[in-house]
Amino acid sequence: MGKKVKWSWTSALVGAASATAAAAIILGKPRDPTFQLISINLTSFKLNLPVIDADLILTVHVSNPNIVPVHYSSAEMPIIYGGSRLGCALIDAGSQPARSCRLLRLPARLGGLQLAHQSARFLADLRRREMVLDAAVDIEGAAKVMWWDPKFKVHVESHVVVDPVFLDVIDQENKSEMDLFVV
Repeated sequence: MGKKVKWSWTSALVGAASATAAAAIILGKPRDPTFQLISINLTSFKLNLPVIDADLILTVHVSNPNIVPVHYSSAEMPIIYGGSRLGCALIDAGSQPARSCRLLRLPARLGGLQLAHQSARFLADLRRREMVLDAAVDIEGAAKVMWWDPKFKVHVESHVVVDPVFLDVIDQENKSEMDLFVV
């Protein structure tokens, strides 16, 4: 009626290893990090006649949903207003633990001369109390997995609407895409 099945430790170990590898691939699939601008704080004005430059601190919430920690290099993020580069924010090199969230404080400088070239647009935005800023940056780094150190690049694009009077973040859309380089 029924055949007797012979137990094999080799088959059991191969099956367990296959199941573990499949789970590691499914759970270890790289996921794009998320970025959200929390606040903009004015730190100083610098008189650069006939215009005024402004120094800001951008507070950004960063989430690493991956199961490995990441180490990343420094980068400069241009801030665009009306198609022109208004200034830039600096991202210091650092690291972030696996499955964690962190607040980054990015120093930024906005040039008054570039804003002066957009004066008509800026005055209209000031009246409406809505100013649209765009930014894009590529951040490179590595994810440490035991002895393996795969490189990655994250491309982040941000479209942010701020109140130019109180520097409140009104609305934002952030997109990030990660490329993993397995060599």
